[in-house]
Amino acid sequence: MTDARRIGLSRDEMAQRAALDIPDGSYVNLGIGIPEKVAAHVPEGREVIYHTENGLLGMGPSPAEGMGDPELINAGKQRVSAVQGASFFHHADSFVMIRGGHIDLCVLGALQVAQNGDLANWSTGAPDAIPAVGGAMDLVAGVKTIYVITQHTTKSGEPKLVESCTYPLTSPGVVDRIYTDLAVIDVTDDGFQVVELSPQVEFEYVRERTAGELLPTPDVAPEVT
Repeated sequence: MTDARRIGLSRDEMAQRAALDIPDGSYVNLGIGIPEKVAAHVPEGREVIYHTENGLLGMGPSPAEGMGDPELINAGKQRVSAVQGASFFHHADSFVMIRGGHIDLCVLGALQVAQNGDLANWSTGAPDAIPAVGGAMDLVAGVKTIYVITQHTTKSGEPKLVESCTYPLTSPGVVDRIYTDLAVIDVTDDGFQVVELSPQVEFEYVRERTAGELLPTPDVAPEVT
């Protein structure tokens, strides 16, 4: 089997594709890893207000290497800036915003996503794994829309989109849309629904690397042989 990482989108291109789907005026929380790159790709003229669970609404771009305030960081402990009109608040108040449904959209990474929308993104269950789920559990429970960005397979070629998760769940049935290097995929009642294929990627190639039910849209229907 050909390595799925040799074709498809780069990490920055995945983030750029996800950014196109964020509505103007949205309040957005970005997870650690590829999701953090989304902020750099929001189309010009579209306003997005970024929230970070450690207590900032109105997060701006990361400063240049070695610059910025060491006390102004995001939840991933990276230095960030604050846009004009930004607000700082207590950690508990930040989670009130999340749990109260005041954040429109969250973009997270994933270890596995099941075809019914179950998300596993915090632990492999190994003895030396992260000991607790953290804020991701609150985000997927309280935020209105959940996007996931992830490579379609692991480094060893194992599918990340599966029939059912084998890793500890972050939460059941919460994922709305998935952005991978190979495709944009919606979670539906019938399974994973391909919305868009990445350039030079064929539907069958994606299906071979997906462990759950993968449905084509009319625009990306597999060729009849």
